[in-house]
Amino acid sequence: MRLIGMLDSPYVRRVAVSLKFLEIPFVQEQVSVFRHFDEFAAINPVVKAPTLVTADDIVLMESSLILEFIARMAPWSLMPKDPSAHAHALRCIGLALAACEKSVQVVYERNLRPAEKQHQPWLDRVTGQLTAALSALEKIASPEWFRRSEVFQPEITTAVAWRFTQHVAPELAPAGQFPALCALSARAEVLSPFLETDFK
Repeated sequence: MRLIGMLDSPYVRRVAVSLKFLEIPFVQEQVSVFRHFDEFAAINPVVKAPTLVTADDIVLMESSLILEFIARMAPWSLMPKDPSAHAHALRCIGLALAACEKSVQVVYERNLRPAEKQHQPWLDRVTGQLTAALSALEKIASPEWFRRSEVFQPEITTAVAWRFTQHVAPELAPAGQFPALCALSARAEVLSPFLETDFK
């Protein structure tokens, strides 16, 4: 399998980290949707990261759909089986993905739109949504995450989301306001699947 996309994308990284935790072999191809548009388009004309090319040369996109495919071949699950625990896991993942989405929107507004066309009310709204997602995750994040023998997708995606936000817009999420997420990230980023997918 080939995973296409830059590891500084939280969506690419959550797939890469998950594959490593599951010990599923893959080839990482760091192709940028911006700097290598034509090269990416030759693999996936939609030019969307992450893109996964399966062993059967089927081109998949969207990190959650890719992870759903991977779950079918995985030796064990990154999601809990109990229905209530599963629903809780999905809530955590949804919040973490919302934090990623809002962080990406801030980056695009700041870096791709000319300064004179940036709309501050929109940035304020997005920033508020980002804060709401991170605040909810701060309450949910368990001190047991990355201390147990089992690792699950909620903790992977939350750690990836926090690291991404701190990388692209740390001033919007002051570390002092989110001690549980900081501690979670510190535990995660020293583990092999995270070290092997580091983007700095």
